[in-house]
Amino acid sequence: MNRQAIVTISTVAVFLIAACALTLVGHKAQAHCQVPCGIYDDPARLTGLREDATTIAKAIDNINKLAGAHDANAFNQATRWVATKEDHASNIITTVAEYFLTQKVKPIAPGADGYDAYLKSLADHHAVMVAAMKTKQASDPATVTALNDAIDALAAHYK
Repeated sequence: MNRQAIVTISTVAVFLIAACALTLVGHKAQAHCQVPCGIYDDPARLTGLREDATTIAKAIDNINKLAGAHDANAFNQATRWVATKEDHASNIITTVAEYFLTQKVKPIAPGADGYDAYLKSLADHHAVMVAAMKTKQASDPATVTALNDAIDALAAHYK
């Protein structure tokens, strides 16, 4: 390989690394690490779930307000609200799966003491994920009510 090809490849590599770094600027990680560090902040995670649900509610409200408009700006804004709703619902699902289920819920064998409470806990975690998914599928405020109810039931496990 000649020197010019090496310089070109090196330049492209630096450009790609810089581009990747720029896309990460201003973004923060949403999930807790998956190292068994023992550093948990359940109230903060629950607050985050509630903030996401509030954002979803606002998005649904705005989508419904914009639904009758046919101008380009309304279409643009509605599209952005749909994307926001999707992002926050996905964040809820990720937080429940990657923080609560994988790090906080410990398996209990069938028949062992606490097994029924374990099954209830699993069901409550699953209910939040399903409710978040349903907010993605609809623009009905009732889906957010169901999501908030599911988050409240989940929060009872972390008092």
